[in-house]
Amino acid sequence: MERRVVITGMGTINPLGFDVMDTWEALKSGVSSVERITLFDSSDLLIKIACEVKEFDPALYMDPRKARRRDRFEQFASAAASQAMQNSGLEIQPEDADRVGVVISSAVGGLDSIQTAIQVMADDGPRRISPFAIPMYMSNGASGGVAIDIGAKGPSFSIASACASGADAIGMAAALIRTGVMDACLTGASEASITKFGVASFDRLGALSRRNEDFSQTPAPFDANRDGLVIGEGAAVIILEDLEHARNRGVEILAEFVGYGSTTDAFHITAPSEKGAGGASAIGKALAAAAANPDEIDYINAHGTGTKLNDISETKAIKTALGEAAYKVPISSTKSMTGHMMGATGALEAIICVMAIRDGILPPTIHLNDPDPECDLDYIPNHAREAEVEVALSNAFGFGGHNAVLAFRRFNG
Repeated sequence: MERRVVITGMGTINPLGFDVMDTWEALKSGVSSVERITLFDSSDLLIKIACEVKEFDPALYMDPRKARRRDRFEQFASAAASQAMQNSGLEIQPEDADRVGVVISSAVGGLDSIQTAIQVMADDGPRRISPFAIPMYMSNGASGGVAIDIGAKGPSFSIASACASGADAIGMAAALIRTGVMDACLTGASEASITKFGVASFDRLGALSRRNEDFSQTPAPFDANRDGLVIGEGAAVIILEDLEHARNRGVEILAEFVGYGSTTDAFHITAPSEKGAGGASAIGKALAAAAANPDEIDYINAHGTGTKLNDISETKAIKTALGEAAYKVPISSTKSMTGHMMGATGALEAIICVMAIRDGILPPTIHLNDPDPECDLDYIPNHAREAEVEVALSNAFGFGGHNAVLAFRRFNG
């Protein structure tokens, strides 16, 4: 018999807040985090806006010497993991350390550290590259660093599936708990790709909003006037546990993880499949794993990037997967507020689903003033909504055609 998997802790560092509750309050209020870039000089770029994590101090979460040897994405992950551990009250004892894992993903790893090392080599030669360069830019650096921080000796790895990385991490971690490989896992994702190289590269793809002067209405998922995504950064980590393990600890259970669907479009390296077939299949697999019917879904946190192709493809995917029930399900894209945190967004949106279940509040899609006729579902425009939520889905779709969908249910004992 498969074991049940529950959520017992959550933590996040993101453009809207330095913890779950501050983030949740901002989301319910429809706060945008889009501002002019301050992390580097963007004067020679066409893109000058992003959703940055402002005034983050890693020394609040780790020794300053350790912080200097970790890339920004690793620092974010360590901070979010520390919050999740405190929230959960999980304590790792030496005798059961190999029953606790860490699966924290990143789509691109330490992009700033890569950029810095290459510049150092070009300016001063290869002997001047820091000996910490590789640990600072390897995408599994967050998982490895957090495992060291907390003494977890179970499975520890990172999944790189572009913007589906965080959702895939959670899905795979849950699978390892279900099958008895481990009893608990810190899982999620972290990203810090607001660098000159990162922003310039995404702009060359044509994916970014260029509303540099009047950015009060961007990103605008599902709106007819949307013109692209806005890059965000940050981390989100949740603690998954076997139900009996959590019960034995007497910890509060925040929600139950009930389903994971993963597929690949096999269509195009950056564009989603036009009819959303891959996304629809992933939604269907998550529903099947959750033993839920389409009309039981009370909320969907959409991938909703604000790009022309993605929003239409996702709308079609939801319609295909849910049929007539698609028109009754409230859906929102919280990327309209956080920006697109790349691999980390799916992990943050998992937390948002748990909070929606807990509080019965659905965050809005802000900047949605003129809906695209091809995006004709209930995308909760501009204002949060009260609703009872028993089952919530979180969609995460990434470059390469990766599709990952997570399902959460209110814990009922």
